[in-house]
Amino acid sequence: MNKLLVEFVGTFFFVLTIVCVVNGIAADNYMAPVAIGSALMIMVYAGGHISGGHYNPAVTIGCLLRGKISGGEVPGYIIAQVLGAILAAVIGAAVLGKGVIMGGGEMPSNMAAAFTAELLGTFALVWVVLQTATTASTAGNSYYGLAIGFTVVVMAYALGGFGTGGCFNPAIAIGAAMNGLAGWGTAGLAIVADVIGGVLAAIVFKAAYTSQGADD
Repeated sequence: MNKLLVEFVGTFFFVLTIVCVVNGIAADNYMAPVAIGSALMIMVYAGGHISGGHYNPAVTIGCLLRGKISGGEVPGYIIAQVLGAILAAVIGAAVLGKGVIMGGGEMPSNMAAAFTAELLGTFALVWVVLQTATTASTAGNSYYGLAIGFTVVVMAYALGGFGTGGCFNPAIAIGAAMNGLAGWGTAGLAIVADVIGGVLAAIVFKAAYTSQGADD
């Protein structure tokens, strides 16, 4: 239960940051990805030693394929993450006035580009998580949270402008749709792309890590 509580709290504050920052910035303010990536970094450092600091169903799935979380734990992790995202969206809109609960949102104009951007951004994020936070060769490092958070910063700048806003996280996609930052069609596209990106990252990681004879 302590792991699920950490996943819930971490995802809540991660998504609340997104809701408040994106709804509160001026059109010419390009610093939102820095705040969002920093929020993830903080929560990874805060909860990584308890739950692994996933805050992302795609990361959880990647860790499952990596063998760092059991199949029985996965549903609880994902439920906690999604509930944290939904609560953040609702509180952001209803209490803080940032967003509109169950708002609209248009589909991306270029679906192929949006799907590819989401897949690649999630691949990069899960790849970095697996490389920095799950291997014996990097165990005990002090940079994993920074690396993970700034992967989100970089991918948001590089790939966030293709129609989905750069979720790279199914829980964020659901929270964004709940908060009116995206439509449910866009959220669905992001969720599918994110899951595929996480699975591919785990497969490539295992191929690369095994081929060099590294110790799990």
